[in-house]
Amino acid sequence: MKLDNIIYETKGKKIYRDGDKSIKVFDENFSKASVLNEALNQARVEEIGLNIPKIHEVTKIDGKWAIVSDFIEGKTLGELIDENPDKVDEFIEKFVDIQIEILSKRSPLLTDLRDKMQRKISDTELDATTRYELHTRVNSMKKHNKVCHGDFVPSNVIITPVGDAYIIDWAHVTQGNGAADAARTYLMLTLKGKEDLAEKYLNTYCRKTDTAKQLVQNWMPIVAASQSVKKIPEEQELLMRWANVADYQ
Repeated sequence: MKLDNIIYETKGKKIYRDGDKSIKVFDENFSKASVLNEALNQARVEEIGLNIPKIHEVTKIDGKWAIVSDFIEGKTLGELIDENPDKVDEFIEKFVDIQIEILSKRSPLLTDLRDKMQRKISDTELDATTRYELHTRVNSMKKHNKVCHGDFVPSNVIITPVGDAYIIDWAHVTQGNGAADAARTYLMLTLKGKEDLAEKYLNTYCRKTDTAKQLVQNWMPIVAASQSVKKIPEEQELLMRWANVADYQ
C-alpha cells in the first residue's frame, strides 16, 4: 500500500487514497480495541443494505493501526452545499431522505444508544445534580432500535458523479432513538457555525418524519453533554450552556 496521496486529515487520523482503496491510518494513541470496534461497527452496517464503503482489511502500517476500505469518488454534500448555495433546500431534502433510510434499518448487535449516552454523561465534568438530571432524562426516553449514524453531517455523505449517495464514517453508529441522531446532527452543524443550515435541517427532518420538534430538542442537552467529553476547547462554552439547561429551549 502506498501512503503518498493524503485526502483528509483530522485529529489522530489520516486518510490516504491508493487506487480504488481508502486507507485510514490512526495515530499511536488509538487503542487496538477502538480501531477494531470501528471496523466491526462498519462491517455490521455493511450487512443491512446501505450504500457504504466496504472494508477490505484491518492492518498495521509502520506500527499504526489502519482500516482499508473502498474509495468512493465524488463530492460530499457539504462541498455541494458550499458550491451551490441556491440549491441548499434540494440538498437538505436529499440529506434528510438518506438519514430516514438509515433510521429504517435494524442491526441488533450494535451498541444501545441510551447505554452509550449514560456512559458519556458519567464521564463529563458536569456537577452531580446536572448529571443526575441528564441520566434521568435518558431513562425517560422511549427505547427504539433504529440504526443511528452518530455523526450524520453533510461531509459524511458522498455523492458520486452518477448521483449515487454513499454514507461514510461509521465509528459512532448505535441503535436507538432517531430523534437523538437528529439532535446530534443539529448540534454538529451549530458547532461548525452553520446555525441557519442547522435550523433548516431540523425543520426538514421534523416535517419529513412527522416528528415534534420538542422530541428532538429534549435530546439536545444529552448530546451536548456527550460531545463535551471530547474536551475540544472552542466547543466547551456552547456545550456546557446546552447541557446545563434542564429543558432545552
